[in-house]
Formats: sequence, C-alpha cells, structure tokens
Amino acid sequence: MSRLHDPFRRGQLAIAALFLSLGFQYATWAARIPAIKSDLGLSAAEVGVLLMAAGVGAAVSFPAVAWLMRRMGSRRLSLLSQLGLALLLLALAAAPNYPVALLVMCADGVLVGCLNVAMNAQGAALEARHERNTMARLHAVFSAGSLLAALLASGMTAATGSVAAHFGVAVALLVALGATARTGLLDDATTPDGTEPAAAEAPADPEPARRRWTLPSRPTLWMCCAMVFGTVAEGAMNDWSALYLKDVAEASAELAPLGIAVVSGMMVVARLFADGWRSRFGDGRVVLLGSAVAATGLAAALVSGGVAPALAGFACMGLGIAAVTPCVYAAAARQGSDALTLVAAMGTTGLLAGPPLIGFIAGASSLAWGMGAVAASAGAVALCGTRIRWTAPAAPVARSEATPA
Repeated sequence: MSRLHDPFRRGQLAIAALFLSLGFQYATWAARIPAIKSDLGLSAAEVGVLLMAAGVGAAVSFPAVAWLMRRMGSRRLSLLSQLGLALLLLALAAAPNYPVALLVMCADGVLVGCLNVAMNAQGAALEARHERNTMARLHAVFSAGSLLAALLASGMTAATGSVAAHFGVAVALLVALGATARTGLLDDATTPDGTEPAAAEAPADPEPARRRWTLPSRPTLWMCCAMVFGTVAEGAMNDWSALYLKDVAEASAELAPLGIAVVSGMMVVARLFADGWRSRFGDGRVVLLGSAVAATGLAAALVSGGVAPALAGFACMGLGIAAVTPCVYAAAARQGSDALTLVAAMGTTGLLAGPPLIGFIAGASSLAWGMGAVAASAGAVALCGTRIRWTAPAAPVARSEATPA
C-alpha cells in the first residue's frame, strides 16, 4: 500500500518532525553562542552559567512535565512545547541583557523537557500500537536536525551577522515542522481504560484520574542513571571533540572540525540501523555492547594520542552510544508515563549539563582528563544496563500487518 496511507508511516513522519525540531532548535542557538557572547559582553564564566541555566530548567521541570502529561496528553504537550521553543529563539535574539538571557535559557530547558518527554511518549506509543521498532530512527532524525541547524548557521553567518535574522529563518522552519507534525500525531496517548499503550506490561491503575506521582522503582532509577551517563557522553562529544583535536592532539585548523563530523555522522548511521539490531538482538545487548565499544574505543584513543587514534575513538563513541537513549526511552515507556517523564528529564539534564561539567573538569586538570570522564560515562552506561529489565527481541512484523483492517 502507499506510504501516504500507511498509519505507521504517517505517524512516524509526524513524530520525526518533532525530533527534527528539537535537534534543530538546540543546535541553532548553540551555534550562535559566540555572537550572543559578543552582543551581551559576557565572560567565559558567564557563558558557562548561561549554558548551565538550560540544564537547570530541564532538571527542575520534572514535576511540571509529569503533571502536564497527565493533564494534556503527549499530543497537545508536544505541539505547544515545540511552538514555544520556536518563539524562545526570538526572545533570545532580543534579550537586552544577561539576566533576561538567563531566564530565556532556563525557560528553554523547561520546554525542552516537555517536548522530549512528549515526543518520546508518542514514539513509544507508535511502536506499541504497530509492534514495529522505530525509536532509533526517530533519534537519528534528532541528530539530522542538529546537522541541518549547523549548515543553516554557517550559511546565515556568511550572509549576515544578525542573530535576529538567523533566528527568524529558523523560526519559520520550526513552524513548518510543527504544522507537519500536527497532521499525523497519535490523537490520544492513552487507551480507553486510562493506561498508556506503551506501558502495557505495567500494572493497571484502578483510578487513573486520581493517580499521583509515586517514588520511582529501582529499575526506573537505573534507567535514569543510564540515561544521564549516556547523554553526558553524547553532549560532551559534540561540544569538546573539536577542541580536543586542536589543543591536545595538535590537529590542524582544517582537521579539527572533523571531530564533530565523525561523531555526528556515526551516530546518524548507527541509529538508522539500530532498530534492526534491536529486533534481532534485543535492547539490552545493543546497549551493553554499544556502551562497551564506546568506552574502550575512546579510552584507547586517549592513551594512544595523536589525530588518527582520536578520530577512530570518536567514531567508536558515536557508533556505540547512538542506540543507548532510544533503547532506554523505550524501556522507560513500558513502565508508564511517570517513569518516562523522569527518565527523559534526566536525559535532557545530562545532555545540557554534560558539556559544562566536562569543561569544569578540563579547567581543574586538563581536557584529556575531561575526555577521560566521557569514556568513564560510557562505561557507566554498561554497568547500569545490567540492572535494567529489558524485553526480549521483537518478533519480525509481516508486511500485511501494516495494512489497516
């Protein structure tokens, strides 16, 4: 049948638009940090606090996001937070001083937490409804959004130095993506009895309307740890790989940007294939093996030194860490919306707070030790993965199952 009329493909496209939006919005403002620093007259320490403000907003947003998910559902919350993130780009461009910029970045962290939870809930519900893996491909689209934002930033910087003009174009693209997502998102993230379809294995709640957040279970806490360590490694590699090549490996100015390209490229490729690996080997094996490859590959590169070993280590990190977040999100969704909200909040916090944390380590010792902490984070993912309850590999889906009844 035509993909246009395939409900799985239609939902996959709509949810992918949300993932693309989040990656695009995040990389758009990150690419203009030097210009924002110059416009507001900030010091390096103030820039670090500005970046940390987004992580703080994401960390404290958990109670609000959990309440909003129960109140609004993933569809409405994802659309509203996606639009809010677009408007915050304009607010950041118009920020007259440092305190206002801090407030904008804190609000950005809150909305990132909202969209991160809602879009992953949509993706998990799509997998459960059609019994087909897609989370890794959706996260590949997130990485593609970051790449698209980098290309746009490069072009707009060459054309004009105006941050407002750049962000205006970015907002127009985000609004178009929001309109694309609106047409195909799952109408309701819950089934008639009030439980999430992605949490079919969780105990039924006899009074869903009065349900309150309770203390997370031990498996959920292990998922939070795995998510934090995984996103710290992912975010730090994107922000510090080029500087490591230039300052530690003594690469030329032309080769230094290859660090980001290698990490991002390997992550996109791995996520495109990871859903197949999940179906064949199971999420648990994919996470354990991938994080072990990431940790040992980067550690060996740091010990060896040099440009070529560094690029090989970066490739191992991108390849190994790529499938961690999709698998952990899918596992958390099966525990219910509260578990997914908490795990997603931890993931957003690690992604936004990881780069400044590695910067603090590098400032106290050296960047080599900072990158060593990244390798240790990947190794910690493997340890946490041994404590998570993973499901068995999904059975192959027949072609006829994609056809509506």
